[in-house]
Amino acid sequence: MADSLAKAETAVLEANGRDVTRAEESGTAAALIDRLRLTEERLAGMEDGLRDLAALPDPVGDVVRGWTSPNGMQIRQVRVPFGVVGIIYEARPNVTADAGGICLKSGNAALLRGSSSAAESNEAIVDALQAGLVDAGLPAEAIQLVPGPREVTAELMAARGLVDVLIPRGGAGLIDAVVRNSQVPVIETGVGNCHLYVDASADPQMALDILINAKTQRPSVCNAVETLLVHADIADSFLPLAVQTLDDRGVTVHGDARVATFGGVVLATEADFAAEYLSLDIAAGVVDSLDAALAHIRRYSTGHSETIVTESQASAARFAAEVDAAAVLVNASSRFVDGGEFGFGAEIGISTQKLHARGPMGLPEMTSSKYVVTGSGQTR
Repeated sequence: MADSLAKAETAVLEANGRDVTRAEESGTAAALIDRLRLTEERLAGMEDGLRDLAALPDPVGDVVRGWTSPNGMQIRQVRVPFGVVGIIYEARPNVTADAGGICLKSGNAALLRGSSSAAESNEAIVDALQAGLVDAGLPAEAIQLVPGPREVTAELMAARGLVDVLIPRGGAGLIDAVVRNSQVPVIETGVGNCHLYVDASADPQMALDILINAKTQRPSVCNAVETLLVHADIADSFLPLAVQTLDDRGVTVHGDARVATFGGVVLATEADFAAEYLSLDIAAGVVDSLDAALAHIRRYSTGHSETIVTESQASAARFAAEVDAAAVLVNASSRFVDGGEFGFGAEIGISTQKLHARGPMGLPEMTSSKYVVTGSGQTR
């Protein structure tokens, strides 16, 4: 599949160019266009992700746990595929390759329902993936696009018994609609109002480096930082440098009353602290204690990825223990919360729910399990 995608590079990029042009002409937001756009580098990353998947162990058949009961029966819990996995996603043609590859490697068939904004890109990518499947002696239908009008999405959500699980990837509106309306079991991926808390003991340069990376390296993705919290003891020395550096990189700071005393800062509203900007914007506030930072995060977090920068082991331990999120980072950028960065190959998404899978979902998370009990005639 990776080789076939590489051979189709020209066709895929030309198709993507047409999708991007339509999006620009229709006034689509810059953050969504960035997610939609493919480049040679991004396409190469999709190919590398498939090759990484190919090299990973097959999770199907792995023994999760096993034991021998007192009566001599052997009981094993083994990984099995879900079966048919539906992915509903927006404007992210890289998801087409990632999802197709992960579903295949974990023994599942994939039904890919992308958005109309990426229709030509997705069709070109799936054509390439299917050609790779056929070359490998596998059925092309193992990875399929689900075409058609908006009503088809509702039909997919109603296909209980035909589709085993649905995974939505996109904005809050899409995810909420699938979770609320689907009759098929859903693995919920979540939006990312991710926080960076700079503790009183933080190394200022480390904090600044992490802030700039987490906010500006790719602001349109769910693991980008959206809110900066700074302990009052370090605010007077850290904030002027942080605000200026963010401004130099084109970031608009939406600050509380204490942050807004700095030039160029927009006074933040309640909605600003709840926002997933996906753009060169960030909310910022000063907190008087670690307790206050934890309370703020508890109130506004979407449970995706939360970061502390600190030299205090006690603060780090409390933050890691008390923050309720799929990922908690100590002295590292939230941009690392990613299946590829975790060594999973590609990822199917980042789950913010608490059932089955949480955090970046790789191959094991795309399996269920069953118990195999082997006896020698035992009866109860």
